[in-house]
Amino acid sequence: MKYKKILLKLSGEALMGNNNYGIDPKTLTRYCNDISEIVNAGVQTAIVIGGGNIFRGVQGAAQGFDRVQGDYMGMLATVINSMALQAELEKQGIKVKLLSGLSIDPIAEKTSGRKAEEYLKKGFVVIIAGGTGNPFFTTDTASALRAVEIHADVMLKGTRVNGVYSADPEKVPTAKKYDTLTFDEAYKKNLKVMDMTAFTLCKENNLPILVFDMNTPGNLLKVVSGENIGTIVTN
Repeated sequence: MKYKKILLKLSGEALMGNNNYGIDPKTLTRYCNDISEIVNAGVQTAIVIGGGNIFRGVQGAAQGFDRVQGDYMGMLATVINSMALQAELEKQGIKVKLLSGLSIDPIAEKTSGRKAEEYLKKGFVVIIAGGTGNPFFTTDTASALRAVEIHADVMLKGTRVNGVYSADPEKVPTAKKYDTLTFDEAYKKNLKVMDMTAFTLCKENNLPILVFDMNTPGNLLKVVSGENIGTIVTN
């Protein structure tokens, strides 16, 4: 395996499948099948998942919610998604520890980099819910923070697109796909890889970001094996 320890960032919206809200059981099972594959291959795996399929703080604020309250509601949405991932992975025979940026006994332990690393070494998948535990930060930023804390080899951003493009390929058919980028190139080209706080955190800590299509079964194993799919962003 090219990558021995990874942080996988998944979007909450991806769990909707073809639905407009919530969690699609088939999509959840498919994702967990792929995660089980890399865990059984010996890859230390931490996961952060968003909550946009249930509630998104920024959208709540736009509709009149207090931003801080909205962000905490979004963090709780990530806990629901993380619990669903945990349940499905355990059903597949994978050991899982659920940690959280929010104190939320008895559902999850409060996270720390040291605790997460200890569990990873013992063969657990570590799912880290609750964002950073603070309002005004996205799950992109939470992912970058957790990846740096556990000294991950790479942050994998699983999306429905097979990499980073010069424009939205779903809207611009002629958009160019990049196989490799530097952080500076992505910044100069104004490419939306992750939000700027997360992006800067990865750059400053020399943490590569690899964007790939998570909706194609088997892609996750290909990525950690070092196959040239998706887009990798490095210094």
